[in-house]
Amino acid sequence: MEINALISKYIRPIYPLPSSLGQSGKVEGKIKAILFDLYGTLFISRSGDISMAKKESPQTEKLEKLLYNFGIQKEPQTVLKQFFTAIENQHELLKRKGVDFPEVEIDQIWMRVLENDDLETVRTFAIEFELIANPVYPMPHLERMLSVCRDSNVLMGIISNAQFYTPYLFNWFLDSNPENLGFHPDLILYSYKHGYSKPSTFMFQLAAGKLKNMDVPTHSAIYFGNDMLNDIYTAKKAGFKTGLFAGDTRSLRLRENDPKCKDLSADIVITDLVQIIDYIP
Repeated sequence: MEINALISKYIRPIYPLPSSLGQSGKVEGKIKAILFDLYGTLFISRSGDISMAKKESPQTEKLEKLLYNFGIQKEPQTVLKQFFTAIENQHELLKRKGVDFPEVEIDQIWMRVLENDDLETVRTFAIEFELIANPVYPMPHLERMLSVCRDSNVLMGIISNAQFYTPYLFNWFLDSNPENLGFHPDLILYSYKHGYSKPSTFMFQLAAGKLKNMDVPTHSAIYFGNDMLNDIYTAKKAGFKTGLFAGDTRSLRLRENDPKCKDLSADIVITDLVQIIDYIP
């Protein structure tokens, strides 16, 4: 799979749309670890986040071309219906097994829909489909912020709803993998690997346990995300300090009508990733 040639057909600059919120709040005590959401926080996401992209249909013309290029003789709407139905069926299966907020492995879903068991081919198709359905681009100052965090020896991690192609974002846009950018390998938690998605606390509890093994209590760690339910409520429930990223109105989810978020606030609000540097000891 020639990834660079593949994505060059789809990647175009996207710019954040400012929200009405401003930087505010403060954190008490020393921050020893910073963990991040990805879609809508570190990366601009045209649909807001990866789960929302599943609910939106890619442009029919582009999907028709994609199906043609892969020799798939099905109508776009048929493929989309089978795709979403397969996801829903897998969710129901996992819920019956006790998973509160299930996550699927999207390449396994596409294998069923495309009736193709060649993993490389299916994954190439899945990447192209995702780039059509949910265009992404780095948030401003992402690389600078990560560089300062890494040089300051602050532990960094990721807790994100994600699929197999999500880690590629760092290679595509920053020409490096997450570990070389400073993320601790034990603190990189993707939903597709665990079968749980946010707002389940599953990945946050895993992260809390891993931090404890590193002698970092959760109250010395802060989690940044753009969604008051998926990110702030869940991280706070697991004992983390919280930072709401409000730098792009596309992805900002205040959830004002959700009872869980009615009286909820993040410890800090930022509107630009570079502002995180203010909180690094």
